[in-house]
Amino acid sequence: LGAGLLLSISSLTLLKLLARMPFFATLLCFMLAALAAIDAFAPRHAARCGRAAAADAPQASTRPQGEGGSLADLPPIKAAVIVPGFLTGKDEFLPLARSLTEMGIPSVVVPFPNWHWLPCLGGRSMRPMLERIDLAVRHLAATAGDLDDFERIGADKLEKDLEDEMSELERRQDKPSDPQLLIPNIDYNAIDLYQDFRNNPGGVLKVGGSAVVEEYPLWVPRGRFPEAPEPQGKVALIGHSAGGWICRAYLSKRDYGGRSYGGIDLVHSLITLGSPHGNAPGPAFKGVEWVNSEVLDDDKFKALAVAGTGYMGDSSGSLTQGAYSFCCPNGSDGSSYDGDGVTPDFSALAMQNYVTNADTMVLEDVGHFRWSEVFGGDIVAPELTKEHAEGRPWYGDKPVIEKWAGWL
Repeated sequence: LGAGLLLSISSLTLLKLLARMPFFATLLCFMLAALAAIDAFAPRHAARCGRAAAADAPQASTRPQGEGGSLADLPPIKAAVIVPGFLTGKDEFLPLARSLTEMGIPSVVVPFPNWHWLPCLGGRSMRPMLERIDLAVRHLAATAGDLDDFERIGADKLEKDLEDEMSELERRQDKPSDPQLLIPNIDYNAIDLYQDFRNNPGGVLKVGGSAVVEEYPLWVPRGRFPEAPEPQGKVALIGHSAGGWICRAYLSKRDYGGRSYGGIDLVHSLITLGSPHGNAPGPAFKGVEWVNSEVLDDDKFKALAVAGTGYMGDSSGSLTQGAYSFCCPNGSDGSSYDGDGVTPDFSALAMQNYVTNADTMVLEDVGHFRWSEVFGGDIVAPELTKEHAEGRPWYGDKPVIEKWAGWL
């Protein structure tokens, strides 16, 4: 889980981590073994359902693959979609969403578990994640003027689409007032995971022939994504760690691996929390280079890059020093940098170079993640976990949220 905060780790970095972290190595081997088992099962499954090639097509994303054409001007609404960082998922960020909702900013998390990141390992295409972001943004944007009445909307939505959640809420005698209930889940299974893991282009292995985004072959991620009603307003995006630069790819109207998302038409603001925005060597940063090759200049859009500091590269553990070195453009060992424990401050603030009039915010003594509250944190990042357990805050603690969320 915590290993995902290494961003899209390179093969060399991965090997070093496996040598130092038996738990992570065991977990990765287990996942690869599961994929191998699916590999043996998938052809037989496809044969029973028809030819594999024919079976693939109808099960791919069926939402419009447009060219990012502009929508009519939509009013901004005070609501946000949270995009988890690499190898983290909805569950890790629900507390942040609830805190923002309590502060008067109805917020939801893109609905996927952390294992949905597996096809993106090694710096490969982020289209699987972009599809998920698009689903959450469109469904939240469609609710626009109704977000003040969660109880009524939640009850309607639960009755139609979320019967299991309604039963659970009734058992707990809670009111269905959580805006997360407005966002449908994605239908995605082990066969879909196998196909995406096998075919998602780019990365250190140059799947599809190249690690360069502009040279990705046309490919549609697997999964069934419920269509949203017409959007009624624009929402905010909040991207944590790698989720921040991926949000910028979503905003772009350029073609990314076969689809132009044009999320700028549905988003009025972007906040990134400890996101690596600076260019750096290696396939893992090809996507960052792609978003940085375009300056986003839109007078109706605003952005805020938030960086945490207080975790020096030479005194916060091997994960911190390695992550800082990973984000460095000139081959430094990372020891001299300051940051949040995973992303150095210079990289987290670099968005201001690529988004016109982007604001920046530096938060002193703020860490990257809630390490001590998740399984495996003490194994992946023992020093950072100890610091967090002793009370050092992260971006999602309420006193810290108040500092950056007030910008919205």
